[in-house]
Amino acid sequence: MHGSNLACGLRAQGWFDQLHTRTVTITETIASSGPWANGHISLFVFDQYAPADSCNLQKNTGLTGANQKGRGMKYVVDTIGGPTGGDAWQAAVTEAYFPLDTEYRNRREFSGTLETFSLGLVSVSKMRCDAVSYRRHRRHFLNERDASLLITIPEMSEVNFSQGSRTVNCGPGGFLVERGDAPYEFWHGKPNALWVLKVPSSSVRARIGSAERLSALSFDATQGVAALFLDTVRTTIGHVDEITEVAREMMGRHILEMLCLSIVSDDRVLDSSISSIRAGHLHRAEQYIRDNLKNSGLGPQAVADACGISLRYLQVLFQDSNQSINGFIRDARLELCAEELMSVTNISSVAEIAYRWGFADQSQFCKHYRTRFGCAPTDTRREAANRAGRASASRERH
Repeated sequence: MHGSNLACGLRAQGWFDQLHTRTVTITETIASSGPWANGHISLFVFDQYAPADSCNLQKNTGLTGANQKGRGMKYVVDTIGGPTGGDAWQAAVTEAYFPLDTEYRNRREFSGTLETFSLGLVSVSKMRCDAVSYRRHRRHFLNERDASLLITIPEMSEVNFSQGSRTVNCGPGGFLVERGDAPYEFWHGKPNALWVLKVPSSSVRARIGSAERLSALSFDATQGVAALFLDTVRTTIGHVDEITEVAREMMGRHILEMLCLSIVSDDRVLDSSISSIRAGHLHRAEQYIRDNLKNSGLGPQAVADACGISLRYLQVLFQDSNQSINGFIRDARLELCAEELMSVTNISSVAEIAYRWGFADQSQFCKHYRTRFGCAPTDTRREAANRAGRASASRERH
């Protein structure tokens, strides 16, 4: 059950009856432009959340400009007349993640806080809000070029998620994966606190394969690498105003690696369209390729030998997954080259990046890159620099 049917089901189950509203008074409001003007949504940086039972949220005026740049933005939505709280919240989450629709018990009385942090490839949000339902429809992402995954970590109470044929719930001590390039519904029936990571689907694909099989999976994070992953997110954000942009980008990559390591240890991420034995062989072959992409001599025979299977059997495995071995190697290398080109702190030349990831010919690399992404490597680097400049200017205005 999902979409409009799910919304009807939620009403029938008394979902809206579980909602609790709370009045929050902003003791100091910062004027902002755009849809949040006139004091209906405040944008500022803060050191920590006010206690859950607090009736006041105050602006911290003691942060330096450098700290503000590191800390990102905070959105506070309450019910100070004008636009409804729900309308302001929908604008805030759209700005932080991507376009989606929201539904509340009382749209006007909704309140919440949302703080965002940039860690290079990864953005992290800390959210505390009343009960809400989010819907991502096909019209929201038809014109989007770059797909993303959201990783949600509930802190106070259970969250629910429905995408495709799967419906899953996740409580504190776990995290769930949401694909941004497919319709979904996400909801929690009472006030909650969440950590949310937004990561490029391409970065996950370059490390552990297709993101499609991850949709609507909930993972236990009470022990092992997954628990360390959650602790790292919290610790990093706790110190984000003390570290440089280079360090933040490095920590973002570290968090991404730990996330992928947490996910890949779960057997559910194996390709279920083929037998478990064949899926296991394919998974090991793909992982060997990802671990050795910098080796310019990497090829089908080297992969087969490393995995202890025949070259013919390896070719059949990849054919079953609708790809060739050489094509998989090339695309995996291109994804990681694009990731480096999008880094505003990476000063390596295009040629150095291409050679580092196993391409022996720069002209061939540029040709394959344009075929894969529809633009030249220099275009990717220029767009990343422009995006960083716009983000920096926005932070300085606020």
